[in-house]
Amino acid sequence: MRIFRPGDRGPEVRDIQQRLVALGSLVDAAELDGSFGPSTEAAVRTFQAGRSLQVDGRVGDDTWAQLVEAGYRLGDRTLYLRAPLYRGDDVRALQRKLNALGFDAGKEDGSFGPRTDNAVREFQLNVGEEPDGIVGNETLTLLERMRPTETGPGRAVVREAESLRAMRAMSIEGQMVAIEAGDTPSDDLTRRVIDALVTSLSHLGAKPVRLDEDESLPSSARARMANEMGASLCLSVTMVSAESGSTGPTCSFFGSASTHSPAGMQLAQLILDELERVTGRPGRIQRLTGAILRETRMPAVQVAPLGQGDAPLPIADDLPSHVAAAIATGVRRFFAD
Repeated sequence: MRIFRPGDRGPEVRDIQQRLVALGSLVDAAELDGSFGPSTEAAVRTFQAGRSLQVDGRVGDDTWAQLVEAGYRLGDRTLYLRAPLYRGDDVRALQRKLNALGFDAGKEDGSFGPRTDNAVREFQLNVGEEPDGIVGNETLTLLERMRPTETGPGRAVVREAESLRAMRAMSIEGQMVAIEAGDTPSDDLTRRVIDALVTSLSHLGAKPVRLDEDESLPSSARARMANEMGASLCLSVTMVSAESGSTGPTCSFFGSASTHSPAGMQLAQLILDELERVTGRPGRIQRLTGAILRETRMPAVQVAPLGQGDAPLPIADDLPSHVAAAIATGVRRFFAD
């Protein structure tokens, strides 16, 4: 989709503003005619920060999708497995409750997929209800009556943490690694890094596969491609962090205030260690909920080797190969380190 940013005007901006206001954001009345002004940008940034999205004040695929999803509360609609999948905060709340009760609804990604459907049916069977997978008033009443404790890690987090040791005991040899160019598919430096990364991973025995040959594909479609090909890992690479004033490398993994991917976090830390060594600059790992991290079923990391506030590096002349080698080393360390 088109990216909306400060200075834009039109009915699409007015739609964005209406959704923000409905969620409790403050937008100046003078901008509510569809003008993307300072108060709209501030509201977008606040929304992004609250949803663990990249805070850039712009509305692209991920921010728009979550603006729509945020409008649903559990009980607003009947949920069940269908195509296209139901997506929304109501689904995420359902997954959280099911996971808290020990029914494995999978990653709390807000998508009502087969794993969530199975968890619903298992719950219904356990409480003596017809296991039809339909989440209506009766199932919700029974679910609330169980008083799920939602403060600790959910079943999906525990399951992934338990499987992490086995995952890391495998060899990198033959592992399929899906790679995409993130938000900057046409950036020459990013392309050069990814080309070098493909070569580095291949030399280590992995099987890198590009997801960004078609630059028009949204992140959700690329995540689906990674899932369908059965990739072991997914890497999203963009050379410079989207966060204004950031410095040093940033590695992001799926996570929000209530859930995260243990395997993604481990992979992010290993790659960050290598990037810090190569760049000589301290970096950070962070939780994000963008589609390429949220909707992939394998460990996924978004890598930004540079911050917007970074001065030129001593290795600038051969930056792509150094960065690619660092990322590939982090991946190798993830497997049988």
